[in-house]
Amino acid sequence: MTIKTLVQAGLLGLAIASTAYVPQASAETLRVSGGTVQRALKVPMNRAVVVESDVAFAELSIANPGIADISTLSERSIYVLGKAPGRTTLTLLAPDGSLITNVEVQVTADVGELKERLREVLPGEAIEVRPANDGIVLSGTVSSAMALDRALDLANRYAPERVSNLMMVGGTQQVMMKVRFAEMSRSVRKSLGFSAGVQGTGDNGSIGFQGGTGGYIGSSVSNGPTLDTDSQGAFQIGFGYGDVEFAMLIEALESKGFVRTLAEPNLTSLSGQAASFLAGGEYPVPVRDDDGNVSVTFKPFGIVLNMTPRVIGENINLNLKAEVSQLDTSIGITDAGFSISGFSTRSTESTVEMRDGESFAIAGLLQDDFTDLSSQVPWLGDVPVLGALFRSADYQREQSELVIIVSAHLVTPTRGDALALPTDRVRPPSENQLFMRGITAVTDRPISGGAGEVARQDFTGSYGYVME
Repeated sequence: MTIKTLVQAGLLGLAIASTAYVPQASAETLRVSGGTVQRALKVPMNRAVVVESDVAFAELSIANPGIADISTLSERSIYVLGKAPGRTTLTLLAPDGSLITNVEVQVTADVGELKERLREVLPGEAIEVRPANDGIVLSGTVSSAMALDRALDLANRYAPERVSNLMMVGGTQQVMMKVRFAEMSRSVRKSLGFSAGVQGTGDNGSIGFQGGTGGYIGSSVSNGPTLDTDSQGAFQIGFGYGDVEFAMLIEALESKGFVRTLAEPNLTSLSGQAASFLAGGEYPVPVRDDDGNVSVTFKPFGIVLNMTPRVIGENINLNLKAEVSQLDTSIGITDAGFSISGFSTRSTESTVEMRDGESFAIAGLLQDDFTDLSSQVPWLGDVPVLGALFRSADYQREQSELVIIVSAHLVTPTRGDALALPTDRVRPPSENQLFMRGITAVTDRPISGGAGEVARQDFTGSYGYVME
């Protein structure tokens, strides 16, 4: 292979490589009639067009070379390359130096590739893409907010911070959330204790004895054994013979407790918007600063619900914070003359995803506490049979079970007469009904609409807020 052949091969390869980086050019005809053109010349950014003029020209000039670059291919052909978004003017001059026409050149963002990427990433979404000056306009209707966010993120890759969003989200975008708090608490306590006292008197003095682990508080040698009978479940037995007196106190107590707590708050919000709900009150809490001054702050308690739903296609993504609290005087404190109660709180925070009408148990707690205590008088409590008089036993067991269930529904507004309120069932009585007949509420108020049948119900069954 000769040097000439190598040089020719190298030049051919360079020409092929250079051709790969030349923007694709398309030809269009620029018709000049009476010194004017029929329409503006639109050129995509980083792409080129070849313009063929009906009139031969001798010279070209561009007002802003930073927006578009031009070159002549012949006396009737023009090569125009878009460089930056914007508008500029292309001037054509005749061989005698006279003006042929001014052509408005509009360089816009290249949206062809963006359209292809949107069809690949979001198939089936009716998204329209249009160039607007140096930016991009997205319009159309998408199926979910997630698809909208993806389209905007992709468009920002082609025109950072120059994307106008005119898209709309179709379908139902309002979410009603129903939260159910259910808690059951059971407690059992049993205790058994004995106390005894013996006293004897004679000519040479007196002698007494006391013992036990129950409610016995002491004895008087002169007045006989004295036992405490103020405790619940306590009873006393005593007898005497001559100068000897004997008393015995037995404490036997069994207590059982049961607590049921149920709360069902409902809340509706638009997709992507936060919503909060409070049914309860605010408790004043005194706060002392470094200077000793006392101020009052208020702490909310009751049923607190905060949620942010987001509809993603057929699913509902839900961020939830729920809390049920109430005052608990058993854990309060007293400071500087103020008595402050504590709070018993059950709360949860979670993010779940579900379909319309589905439910999730987002929290559950089963707690079982057991304590027992046995106390006795040393040595005497170990005596067979009689040792039971010097022993006491106590045990306590507490069980609690908590479940929080969340249900989500896609909802739309309805007519007001299709809903019933608790106040629709009753109306205030007249003076005759109140004073003469003793009627405090009239339950036969006529109501028209979808809530009429519900409002005509009496109070023998379930009643409250009804929504269908």
